[in-house]
This record gives sequence, structure tokens and C-alpha cells, in this order.
Amino acid sequence: MLTVNSVSVKFGATVLFDNVSFVLNPKERVGLAGKNGAGKSTLMKIIADWQSPTTGSIDVAKGTKICYLPQDLKVNLDKTVLAETKTAFDEIMRLQKRLEEVTDLIINTDPNHDKYMDWLVEQSDIMERMDILGAETIESDTIKVLEGLGFQQTDFDRPTAELSGGWLMRIELAKILLQHPDVILLDEPTNHLDIESIQWLEEWLNNYSGVVLMVSHDRTFLNTVTNRTIEISNQKIYDYKCKYDDYLIERVTQRELQLATQKNQMKEYERTEALIDKFRAKASKATMAQSLIKKLDRMEVMEIDNEDTSSMKFTFPDAPRSGLNVVEVIDLSKSFGEKNILNNVNLKIERGEKVGFVGKNGMGKTTMGKMIVGEENYEGILNIGTNVSIGYYAQHQAEKLSNNDTVLETIENAMHAGSGMNARSLLGAFLFSGENVTKKVKVLSGGEKSRLSLAKLMLEEHNVLILDEPTNHLDIRSIEVLKDALERFTGTIIVISHDRDFLANLTSKTFEFLDGNVKEYLGDINYFLSQKKLDNIRDFEDQMVVNLKAKEKKSKEEKTDNRVDDKAAQQRKKDLENCEKKIATTEHAISVIESKMGSMADFNGDEYKKLFAEHQKLKNELMTLMNNWEDLVSEIG
Repeated sequence: MLTVNSVSVKFGATVLFDNVSFVLNPKERVGLAGKNGAGKSTLMKIIADWQSPTTGSIDVAKGTKICYLPQDLKVNLDKTVLAETKTAFDEIMRLQKRLEEVTDLIINTDPNHDKYMDWLVEQSDIMERMDILGAETIESDTIKVLEGLGFQQTDFDRPTAELSGGWLMRIELAKILLQHPDVILLDEPTNHLDIESIQWLEEWLNNYSGVVLMVSHDRTFLNTVTNRTIEISNQKIYDYKCKYDDYLIERVTQRELQLATQKNQMKEYERTEALIDKFRAKASKATMAQSLIKKLDRMEVMEIDNEDTSSMKFTFPDAPRSGLNVVEVIDLSKSFGEKNILNNVNLKIERGEKVGFVGKNGMGKTTMGKMIVGEENYEGILNIGTNVSIGYYAQHQAEKLSNNDTVLETIENAMHAGSGMNARSLLGAFLFSGENVTKKVKVLSGGEKSRLSLAKLMLEEHNVLILDEPTNHLDIRSIEVLKDALERFTGTIIVISHDRDFLANLTSKTFEFLDGNVKEYLGDINYFLSQKKLDNIRDFEDQMVVNLKAKEKKSKEEKTDNRVDDKAAQQRKKDLENCEKKIATTEHAISVIESKMGSMADFNGDEYKKLFAEHQKLKNELMTLMNNWEDLVSEIG
């Protein structure tokens, strides 16, 4: 479907990648891996024909439609959300207009006109094309995709000029999904998406029949969607027919195999050289020596793939001791005009806790962070504890950097006297060295700007860190280093993030923001998600019980005195009694397991996982029993 042929990209003396080739086939979901600056976004722009390679070419099958979602968007701000999203159907709109013109000509022209038959054929062709494009369902399709990406019905008529960059990105993503192109190129599609929207996108992409090539720092997202990984490293590519986690394992295995092969080859090389030296001095062995020399000339020694092990290296400064209560919120409310975001919220965060703020976008997570640092007003009580010093990494922190400053100037301007830090050493820990420190901020990539913003955060000693989407634009290796540094941080952490892999095992408490309320979960993101699934099951079962009771009441009211008490009826009664006993036994077993799960401290241990699996099994059995009970009640009448 699409072939990358010997593509190279050079900027002056700098080679980004050299002689890169690969093929993208139908139904492949490809994750493009590599550190920030390796050339992932550049390669996608070349494939999308937004940029030309220095050498090489991209061969695309005739009629192939390619859509590209870049990190930096240029969105029309003159339309409503719904109207802008519908621009994805430009071809349908053009066809609709032409269909009206042709239909009008057919109606108002004599059938004997020399072009009358041509118009009839064109009308048929247009209608067939519109049917293929799904013209009749564009309204419902648009609404379905927008809602899947987190928009509410009330948002459809909002002007796009009112939306943040994250919501504008969702519109562009919706437009791409609605066009059903043959190839979709996605550069960090999960940035600014909440967990529910990411899960919806995962399902959509898994059902999509075309090719997907994506760059993402979200490891869980990559593992859920991709079936192939292409790594850009040291100007080359390494192609693996597997998802991201399996690629990491295969990469190590491949290098070990290469090293072992190279070691054996070198032994053979040295043994052959020794034989040549031994035979060369003897006239009778001269022919054999020449044969061995030719053998050496033909021998190809295994080349070892260069491994790029560069990554950020840093540790947050030791946290000065704060009071026990770091943040306490009492009956706090927040509105923007008529829109109520938070309503009488209560929460408490204590010294040393690492907590996660999760939930759909627009539910108040970022707003709560801004209120804690004093950037937003509110109604109610918000107490900051004794000796609390807050370091704040905003969601768009990189946008606050001065574009005309160099990397070095950015750090030097932020440093204070007596900090004890060396600006170049600090930048080196964040992978800025040599000529890179003299780059202007405006030419940095999104990942480089994020690293520079994190470096600035290191200049102050804080005992509380509030990080709003800190993983956006960072490569996976940098995210792992950041997570390790946060795990070792001795102070308090509040993380606002949609990155499930990043939050896993980092936080010990999760606050869910939903419909103006905040609910506390005593566990990390995986525990939170497991509890959300249980809550959904309970809601379903509660409604089912209500429905069953209503049917039972109706059944009793409709009983007649002339019911035949035959053997079949007696058997159904016995089956009903047995079913009710099994329901009671199963409900008791579920109650016992829930009690055990609720008292456990380790929500990620094998014992908890075993109990959770048994709990799910019993829940499914209970649902089956309840369905059987309902059928028996209906039969008995």
C-alpha cells in the first residue's frame, strides 16, 4: 500500500536518518519508536507529503488517501464544533452540490437534448459515490465520533474559538476518523485526551481496516493498538512485527544473539589467522595458507546494532519538611459563568502522599491544581499546610518559555544566587549539551521544550509538586526516568494525567473528578479502573433486580386459579427453588470476597489479583443465574 524507499534526511552536517526503507501493509498498526529528536515526526511529515526528504521517495498506491494528525494544529476558528467537524465531508458536500445541479438540468431539459444521457449517467455515478462515502449517515456518524472523543451535545454549537488546544485537537482527530482514509498518521494522538476517550479511540483503531502509523508516549495505548514497531535509532530503523513491550524484549534478545554470533566469528577469525601464520612459513603448506587467506577475505563479521542509551538523568532535590496536612479542601465550589465545575468538594492530601487526579476533560482537575497554587479563585475553604512550598508544572508549561532565549539563557535567567547548581551540568542531565544549549527555544521540538521546563522546575527546593500532564511530548524513555525520579522524591506529589502506565504504581491514592464531585479511591490507577468496572457491574445488577421484582409482581397479579399442577410445573418449581438457593450462595461468596479485597493493603499483589479474578467469575455466574431465575418465573407465571 505504501513504500518508503531509501529515504534520508540531512540538516547541514547533521544526519537525522540515512537510507531508511520499509513497507506499510493493510491492517497494520505501527508504532514509531525512538527518543525525542530521532526524527519520528519528520518521517511522518515526509510520508504525509508535508515535507520532502533529502534523498529517497515515498511510493503510494494510486487512489490511496492519507490523513495526518500533527502535534501543532492549524484549525479554522470561524465555525461551530459540529460545522467544523463536518468539513471532513468536503467531497460529499461537493458531490451534493453537483447532484443538485445535474438533477435540475435533467428536470428542466428536453430528453432529446444531446447531453441529457450524459447527465443521467453522471447523476447515477454521483449517487453511487455518495452511497459509498456514507452520505446518508454523516450527521449520526459525526455525533457518534464527537461523543466518543468526549464532546457533549451542548458543545456542538459552541464556536471553536472558545476551545482550548486539546479540544481543537479532538476536532481534527474526529475529522480524520470520519474520512476513513486508507492510511492514518497520528503524532501523539493521546495528548489532551482523558482515559475514557483514549479507550474509545483504542477500540475505534482496532476496528479500523486501513493502515495506522503513530507516534505515542503512552505505552499502554501502544500495546493495546499496535501489532508492529519501527524504531528510529542512530540514523537507522529497526523493524519488529510486534507491539511495543514485545519489541523491547526482542531488541534485547537480538543484540544478545548478535553479540554471541560476533564472538564466535571472532574466535574463528583468530583461529584461521593463527593457521595462516603457521602454514605460511612451510612451502608444503603454502597452497593451504592461500586458501585460508581467501576464506578470511570472504568472511563477514556480524555487525552489532548501535544501541542509543542516552536518557535524562536527574533527581529532585530533597524536600524540606512540611506540616502533616498539605492540602485541605472543604465545601469548595467553582463555576465559570453558568457552568458549574466543582460543587461542595471535600478532599485532604497529607505529607508524603503521591496522589493522582483523573477523570474526563473539563471536570475540574486542572482547575483544582490552579486553585491550589493560587491561580484561580473559588468559593469555600482551601487550606495550604504549614511550610508548604509548591512547584507547579502546568499542562502548557512549555508555552510559557521565552522563544527568543537560548536553552542556556532560559536556565541561567531562572537560576538564583546560591543555588549551587551549574547551568550546563543541569542541562546535560536533560540531554542538552554542546551546541544544543545555544539553540533558540522557538526551534525546539515539543519534547525538548518539555525537558527544558522540567529542568527549570529543578532549580527550586519544593516539598510539593503539582504536575499537570507532565508526560505530554516526552519520549517513553524520558517518561520512565521522570517516573523513577518522582518515585524517589521525598515530598508530596499531585499528578494530573491520562497516562495509565505512568500512573501505575506511582500513586497510592486516586481522586476521580466527575460531574462536579470528587471521589477518593485508596489505590493507583489500576485499582481505580478495576473499581470502576465493579461499579458499572453493580449498577447493571441493581437495575436488573428492579426489573425482576417488577416482573415478579406482575406475574403474581396475573396468576390464575386454574393453573395445571402437572409434573412439568412441579419440576419448574423445583428448578426455581434450586436456582434461588444458588443465587443466595453466590451472593454470599461475592460478599466474602469483597470483604477480603476491601481489607487488603496491596492492590497489585498476586493474592488481590486472584481474588479479583474469582470475584469477576462469580459475578458472571450470578448474572447467568438471575437470567435463569427470570425465565423460570415467567414460565411458572
